[in-house]
Amino acid sequence: MATVLLNGSSHVHYGGVKLLNMKDHRLDCGVTDISFKACIQKDLSRVFMSSKFSCIKSHCFQVIFNQNHASRRNPKISCFQDSATKYFDFVVIGSGVAGLRYALEVSKRGSVAVITKAEPHESNTNYAQGGVSAVLCPSDSVENHMRDTIVAGAHLCDEETVRVVCTEGPDRIKELIAIGALFDHGDDGNLHLAREGGHSHRRIVHAADMTGREIERALLKAVDDDPNISIFEHHFAIDLLTSQDESDIYCHGVDTLNTETQQVVRFISKVMLLASGGAGHIYPTTTNPPVATGDGVAMARRAQAVISNMEFVQFHPTALADEGLPIKPKKRRENAFLITEAVRGDGGILYNQSMQRFMPLYDEREELAPRDVVARSIDDQLKKRGEKYVLLDISHKPRQEILAHFPNIAAECLQYGLDITSMPIPVVPAAHYMCGGVQAGLHGETNIKGLYVAGEVACTGLHGANRLASNSLLEALVFARRAVRPSIDHLECSSLNTQDSNMWARPVLPLSLKSNTVQDIMLQTRVIRTELQSIMWEYVGIVRSTSRLKTAEWKIGELELEWEKFLFRRGWEPTMVGLEACEMRNLFCCAKLVVSSALARQESRGLHFTEDFPYLEESKRKPTIILPSSSLKVTWSSRQLHKQPH
Repeated sequence: MATVLLNGSSHVHYGGVKLLNMKDHRLDCGVTDISFKACIQKDLSRVFMSSKFSCIKSHCFQVIFNQNHASRRNPKISCFQDSATKYFDFVVIGSGVAGLRYALEVSKRGSVAVITKAEPHESNTNYAQGGVSAVLCPSDSVENHMRDTIVAGAHLCDEETVRVVCTEGPDRIKELIAIGALFDHGDDGNLHLAREGGHSHRRIVHAADMTGREIERALLKAVDDDPNISIFEHHFAIDLLTSQDESDIYCHGVDTLNTETQQVVRFISKVMLLASGGAGHIYPTTTNPPVATGDGVAMARRAQAVISNMEFVQFHPTALADEGLPIKPKKRRENAFLITEAVRGDGGILYNQSMQRFMPLYDEREELAPRDVVARSIDDQLKKRGEKYVLLDISHKPRQEILAHFPNIAAECLQYGLDITSMPIPVVPAAHYMCGGVQAGLHGETNIKGLYVAGEVACTGLHGANRLASNSLLEALVFARRAVRPSIDHLECSSLNTQDSNMWARPVLPLSLKSNTVQDIMLQTRVIRTELQSIMWEYVGIVRSTSRLKTAEWKIGELELEWEKFLFRRGWEPTMVGLEACEMRNLFCCAKLVVSSALARQESRGLHFTEDFPYLEESKRKPTIILPSSSLKVTWSSRQLHKQPH
């Protein structure tokens, strides 16, 4: 994969980055100024009578209901809508903590569309067990939190970003509580603060072992009650709609596929927040939900965004190992069940299958070492002993304390005959979190005008080479909030012409293909997906080497070529879309970014460990930056659909 890989500052001065010229789709923006904030809500029976649509002055207004919440949501009127094109002031891609928190703020200044790939709650946030880290204890300090973050990040973190996040964290927690999130409290009435690996103090705010679910519940309820926010479920984001004016690239919207109606829907907006989560499914075993196929990073890459630090893939050291359960699950899980870091923070001990404790052999911090250290230690034990899993034991703690702190884990394990109050838990590392992503400034801004990023899809510089436990939800909250002011400023100085929505070729559905042909393509795509995941685990896993990375690069390139030939020989057109095919192109894009970045880092730092360069090198303590490049090998996954040959 021919890319431009540079080592440099973690904050790119976007005004000075010369990007790939895209002359074929230059748009004349700013002709007509449309205010989308003038959506009028009147007596619906009077305005719409018995019809779903009513055309007023040649513009269509549509009543939008959230299907799953129709009985609880107020109907919303979104201006200038038709079935194929929708206009909003702000479009948010993703319904996790970052997307929802941002939507609640910008909705005070305009209409907001939240586009989500599945149901609104289906996000990485919902699966986060541990909690949110913040300095809320008098014996703790911002400096302590910063130090822990930087040490865990192998000193690759951007110090300014770390200070901002650690300083603003407590206020973001208080805002969540004000919105309605219910966190655990101690006997003294104060928030109960847990401790996790890599933290020197107790600073993890949590709701038992289901913190993400509670945060998502509170935010979704607030969004549900907000008349300026419309949620579009089961809308898969295909590609960003961009234009170029000399060296500046602008984002104007996104094409989506409604996977329930099989209709392509175009969203046009003045401001876009990308909060689409990670790419865990480039690996065969991941704690991420099925929606985490790297769509945001891949779309941004195709739109010429700067990408950073993709080599740093965090493998959570303790996912539930189904092979070690007394009763085996009847079918393979779509995503591995996470055993939160807080189990080790509460005193959980790791043993091999001979019940020999091994973490003291690897690190003086033992079970409280950062995730990269623990994951590599487990990986080493498994390879040396030829075993499939290790054991995490918390049964020495009081039964009621275990059940109070980890009710979700206890219930899940009990389904399969394992009582965690008396038996150790079988665990194995699984792909968990992408520390790299779309490079963002201190306010979530990217090198593309009008495009902001927050959450796992972003690379803000906070995590460096390894994320400190429970810093992810914190980062999402802080950057979602910090992106609000510049987003509003961009909204107020932007103009848009409704006719511009026709300037990009629209994706098409494979209606011209026979149903058995489409079925063959879907089946083969699933086979290719499994092969890609196997390559990534075998050659780009927890421990790497230059030869294995180069093998992965070659194998992925050949596999992608094989898949594309299969598609196009069966009549698939480059502008055609389908959920599985589009996910596959995004997985290929992200996998190649991870491999290229890993090859560029010739040292071992944080989550990237390579046998050929097993030590830290101070001269290489710089982020890996992938700039847009015209020398990219053009594949279906590397080019926006509206730029594909017809």
